[in-house]
Amino acid sequence: MDLEPITLRGEPRESALGRAVVAESDVNVNLCYQCRKCAAGCPLAEHMDLTPTQVIHAVRLGQRDMVLKSKTIWLCISCETCTTRCPQGVDVARVMDAARIAAIREGVEPAIPEVAVFHKKAMKNIGRHGRMYELGLIMGLKLAGGGLTKDMALGMQLFKKGKIRLLPSFGKSSPVKRIMKRAGEKKGEGG
Repeated sequence: MDLEPITLRGEPRESALGRAVVAESDVNVNLCYQCRKCAAGCPLAEHMDLTPTQVIHAVRLGQRDMVLKSKTIWLCISCETCTTRCPQGVDVARVMDAARIAAIREGVEPAIPEVAVFHKKAMKNIGRHGRMYELGLIMGLKLAGGGLTKDMALGMQLFKKGKIRLLPSFGKSSPVKRIMKRAGEKKGEGG
């Protein structure tokens, strides 16, 4: 069992899981006093095997398997309702992200594999484009999971209504535009 007690006298001891989560998220989970406001506001709590409150408590207690093998860390959509509601300022959404990262690093099989595939593809998509490019994400998911033409009629309806773009758009603060602008400024300085 991966349980390390938290002492009440002196400095609280942190579990290995707690240290890993704190290192990744920079969130002090020991501030949580289990008021359950995070769980009360979570729009997906009814579908989770552990409430956000229980995840925070399990991290504090070092319940590695309970946290890393839970469905909760994969179902969390990072809406930050839990974080906003926390009277102690515990960034619960960031703890969930840190738990997912820990699970991936440790090679723990995700409780919901489809969500893990989506998470990986979405992060790669954002890293590549600097923002979410929906059609690219959809194509990546279709190629990974099969059924490339399964939802094509729905996709066409979304495209006709302007909800899906064929090419990624780059806004004012796009990484490409910023790099090109800086390159132009440096070129002008050297001349």
